[in-house]
Amino acid sequence: MSRINTNVSSLTAQRVLGQNNSSLGTSLSRLSTGLRINRGKDDPAGLIASENLRAEKAGINAALKNSERADQVVNIAEGGLQEVSNLLTELQGLLTTSANSAGLADSEKEANQLQIDSILQTIDRVAGATSFQGTKLLNGNYDYQVTSVNAGVSDINVRGAKFDGASQAVEAIITQSAQQGAVLLSFGGTSLDLNGTNGSFTVEIAGSIGNRELQFASGNTVTQITAAINGISDVTGIEARASTNVVVLESTDFGSNEYVSVDVIDDGGQAAGGGGNIATYAGDFGDAASLTTEGLFDSTAAANGIRDDGQDIGGTINGLLAVGTGKTLSVSSDFLDVEFTASNTASQTLGGLSAFSITGGGADFQLASNIDIGGKTSIGIKDISARKLGTSDLGYLDDLAAGKAFNVVDGENLDTAQEIVAAAIEQVSSTRGRLGAFQKNTVGATIRSLGIALENTTAAESVIRDADFAEETASLTRNQILVQASTNVLSLANSQPQQVLSLLG
Repeated sequence: MSRINTNVSSLTAQRVLGQNNSSLGTSLSRLSTGLRINRGKDDPAGLIASENLRAEKAGINAALKNSERADQVVNIAEGGLQEVSNLLTELQGLLTTSANSAGLADSEKEANQLQIDSILQTIDRVAGATSFQGTKLLNGNYDYQVTSVNAGVSDINVRGAKFDGASQAVEAIITQSAQQGAVLLSFGGTSLDLNGTNGSFTVEIAGSIGNRELQFASGNTVTQITAAINGISDVTGIEARASTNVVVLESTDFGSNEYVSVDVIDDGGQAAGGGGNIATYAGDFGDAASLTTEGLFDSTAAANGIRDDGQDIGGTINGLLAVGTGKTLSVSSDFLDVEFTASNTASQTLGGLSAFSITGGGADFQLASNIDIGGKTSIGIKDISARKLGTSDLGYLDDLAAGKAFNVVDGENLDTAQEIVAAAIEQVSSTRGRLGAFQKNTVGATIRSLGIALENTTAAESVIRDADFAEETASLTRNQILVQASTNVLSLANSQPQQVLSLLG
């Protein structure tokens, strides 16, 4: 057929040429940008997926920077704590030196006190000067605020807490009471009666600190025996109290590491007149109903030694199984890391204990790309000034200053002063260890895992969005050839109607 009004071949050639030009333009666009998806029409589903991955990459990158910033903050805090630790070690040496009272002149004691005062002032200065971008790190800024503190709770240490809302109540349930070790010596009278013998009542008393052997003569009263035992309590870790005809020996502290042991080496003939006996509490400390006689002074059991161990407190905190040490209960989890000490009464009363409420504070670090409670890490840094280091039972570091209860010039209670310093050293070293663990196990692991996540997310986004240059180059060559071929065909199609003129002669 030969028609000139409608050139179907030309229309077909034009359509194909347009398609080939569009494909060529797409190849050129991908090769020039390096992206397979430049606009939504290139791959609608792929565009959505790649944009989501890009958002995740941005969050991961920010979390990586947050983690690195957290590491820097902790490094600065660690530097201040290390200096405080060095000062406390020096303070410990000064106390030991000052206890050598017979070998020191008053001027030397005063010089030592000046050094101690200087150390205390320096500790306060370090606590107030250690900062990151103007925010002080060791003066309590990053400590947790607590309210509604139960009267039976002390020495609260909130190491970490994550919660939604204005506050987090810390509720404990005491399931096992804290106990002291206790042994009762009953003499059958207000004084020791050895029935006219010239012997002596000889016992060995042992506690968690050490042991000593004591000898008592006939006529020694219960009060005198009690005083003699208390005179060596610093060596044995045992205190005594008189109760009518009985001397009650108690460990100075609570917990499973504490005990009282009494070994009757020689009853001194007391058994001949009815003798005395040794008893322990089968149940809770002080429970008269559970008082059990373990043996007479001349019994084999007494000769081998009667021992009673203490008991750690046990229970739960906010539904989590807690660790008990003496009267101290603690729990450590991702959402709550707290520790507190219960009073004698509270630690021995089974049941619920509303300890306190956490109302805020702490150092919060966003170490995950998603902003939620699971992606946040919180850590508390307590005030390490001299007035805060120590315990409520012993006293605090600033009590060692001139004119205070434990100053070295007066030379009294230096043993307690040393215990305060030891407690302060433990608190600072514990804080350093906790911050170190946070850096190594939390921040370090987070940085490594985020790095891997960033790598994998980038790879996934690249697979979806980036152009494959080998494939696109081949497509470009193909499209160029097709465009040239289509152009030539269109030229032939356009010239074909002219051949009808040959029919007109």
